[in-house]
Amino acid sequence: MRRGGILVALVRLALGAACVIGGYACAAGDEAATAARVELGRRLFYDADLSRDGTMSCATCHEQRHGFTDSNRSHPGVTDEPGRRNIPGLANVGELSPLTWADPRLATLEAQIAVPILGTHPVEMGMAGQEPEIARRLRRDACYRRMFAAAFPGGADAIGYPNVVRAIAAFERTLVAYGSNYDRGHLSLDAVAGRRIFDRDCASCHAGKLFTDLAFHRLGAVDANAADQGLFEVTGNDADRGKFRTPSLRNLSVTAPYLHDGSARTPGDAIARHGLHYPADTLHALEAFLEALTDRDFLTNPAFSLPATACGRPL
Repeated sequence: MRRGGILVALVRLALGAACVIGGYACAAGDEAATAARVELGRRLFYDADLSRDGTMSCATCHEQRHGFTDSNRSHPGVTDEPGRRNIPGLANVGELSPLTWADPRLATLEAQIAVPILGTHPVEMGMAGQEPEIARRLRRDACYRRMFAAAFPGGADAIGYPNVVRAIAAFERTLVAYGSNYDRGHLSLDAVAGRRIFDRDCASCHAGKLFTDLAFHRLGAVDANAADQGLFEVTGNDADRGKFRTPSLRNLSVTAPYLHDGSARTPGDAIARHGLHYPADTLHALEAFLEALTDRDFLTNPAFSLPATACGRPL
């Protein structure tokens, strides 16, 4: 049995779950369909046919080697309209809610996926109103027809935008990253010292195993003239101007630049933006702890990468 199969079996035995895929329980009797859904979602995640002109996929902005972000401050869409906010990483994204920088209404992956595919503020993949076109494109591929039927059995025609969303969300829920040196208890002496600093100065907002309280905060004074007003744009409450959701610090060493606008190029820059200014040795220790939050296996796990084959044939 492969290592992944052993892990699934052990988790199922320990939890008494009838089905576990990617660390998540699924309904009894649904294991094959759920595995097929994850496989389909992985292929769709890398498919540029989900964009207006066939130039952008989810993976265009979410690159595995960068923790599923893209190392730029923001990313333009298919119309070259500039992006508004920094691309967040996707480590453990299935456990995050709300999901975006400043919209508490987007509490599920299924809801959030509409933002890049169908959103218009700004345009990203540019498919607003083109849901039937997505289905038309996918139906042309005999392998996709087989994959959708396996992932969503029992329906007359499984290929459609709602199932595209469900499949991508299923794949994203497998993007679990708990294999860092921090998780393994392998901290250097500098990182141990940095953890004490972190626990004292940072952990109130970057809390728990996800290193985020999932709440909205403002750094610095209110700027009513800022182009991006954050949470205020959704709530209309003046107290919410400039508030953004606390990001997870998982895989921090590969997800630069930082903050909602990508304006902090280094961890030290981001720390200073929080009003925290340390001597060089103290900052070095804190950065050593933050480095220890990166799961290097997550960045190269072939189960998360562009699939080489589909339906037994090279893609």
